[in-house]
Amino acid sequence: MTASLPGHNAQPPETNLEPGAARELVVIEQITPTDLVKYAGASGDFNPLHHDSEYARDHGYPGVFGHGMFTMGLTARVVTDWFGVDSLRSYGVRFTRQVWPGDRLIARAEVRSIEQGVATLAIETRNQNDEVVISGEAQVAVG
Repeated sequence: MTASLPGHNAQPPETNLEPGAARELVVIEQITPTDLVKYAGASGDFNPLHHDSEYARDHGYPGVFGHGMFTMGLTARVVTDWFGVDSLRSYGVRFTRQVWPGDRLIARAEVRSIEQGVATLAIETRNQNDEVVISGEAQVAVG
């Protein structure tokens, strides 16, 4: 038996896909310290800046903050929920701002171009203050 996770099954090809088409998705309503600990366990990244508040404060931060790859993984959902994970050909981002417990993250993907069956998407994730935390690009196979 195969279990399917939301956003991780092959999607039917989108019809009438054109440059400018976009999707937006709240990828997490509120980051919690527990989310960061779970990610640390899943990824093996136990840097104490992400789970030990005292350590983070001793190193000049107001508290723990999210792993960059945690935010990147959440952001990928805007692409995989739209096109399915099987269509993803490349994905890269630039980390522009830290994410903190309490943050709400909204990801957006917009089709920039479509050439030879591959759509290039601009990717951006913003927090509840409309600050960009990630920007990047993905390529997906289409039609």
